[in-house]
Amino acid sequence: MERLCRDCNMPLFGRSDKKFCNDACRSNFNNKLKKHDPNYIRRINTILKKNRHIMMHLNPDGKKKVLKADLSHMGFDFKHHTHVLDTAKGTRYYFCYEYGYLLIKQEEILLVKNESLING
Repeated sequence: MERLCRDCNMPLFGRSDKKFCNDACRSNFNNKLKKHDPNYIRRINTILKKNRHIMMHLNPDGKKKVLKADLSHMGFDFKHHTHVLDTAKGTRYYFCYEYGYLLIKQEEILLVKNESLING
């Protein structure tokens, strides 16, 4: 049975799990899927990705204290996150994918990285 590219329907050669003939077809196929998302979903996903990128940039080692003002200055949006983690001690972490934060004091924030989300 001949395998075909999911975008252009040209025959595929090479790896048995290959779905696209090249990066352009892969990108085009995925862009068509995303085109049907409402604008507000795209806007929120953009905010979540930006929040994640900011935390990743400021926290390369997995745990770091920063000032809330520094996050705000970089464009961090505290209203949007992917999930919340409440600990047994009653602390609440807010996450954008695997990167999260905990409000320590009024203006101090602990940035963390949850490795179990990546490996789990």
